[in-house]
Amino acid sequence: MKILALLGSSRKKGNTEYMVNRVLEGVEHTSIELAELNVLPIVDRRHTVEGFSFVDDDYEKILPQLLQHDIIIFATPLYWYGMSGHMKTFFDRWSQYLRDERFDLKGELSKKKAYVIVTGGANAPITALPLIQQFQYIFDFVDMKFEDYIIARGVKPEEVSQDQLALQKAQHWNNVFKNV
Repeated sequence: MKILALLGSSRKKGNTEYMVNRVLEGVEHTSIELAELNVLPIVDRRHTVEGFSFVDDDYEKILPQLLQHDIIIFATPLYWYGMSGHMKTFFDRWSQYLRDERFDLKGELSKKKAYVIVTGGANAPITALPLIQQFQYIFDFVDMKFEDYIIARGVKPEEVSQDQLALQKAQHWNNVFKNV
């Protein structure tokens, strides 16, 4: 099974990256840092005759990676009780590609397993729950199997290294991924 980690943080070497690295330590995988790419928002034209216009950005570099992997880890910090802007723009673009005749995006996504990592402040295990629910709705919409999630506490870089429950779960995922 091929594993792809999509990192939605705008901070290098922050808590989100730390947790992804713990989960995937010693595991063959591909990582994409969305903040390093030029992914533009769409102009919503799904109800017009002409439909969506082509957007000249890096999204078409991400899409083949998404389609080539079996397990997708969506990792984002908790920003204002939601996912990062980078991650949200990534998902918003699905509206465009779900209608793109070159791909059967929904059919392909239905074959994949989704995992979510959210990092946030001291109350993140509670305040991130609506975000986890949002991910569940997104995955349900495209018939993608939502396997599991980790919510890790941490604000300052690497502060999540003190969250023993999140680290235990990260180690469990690591063991699972080493055996897939």
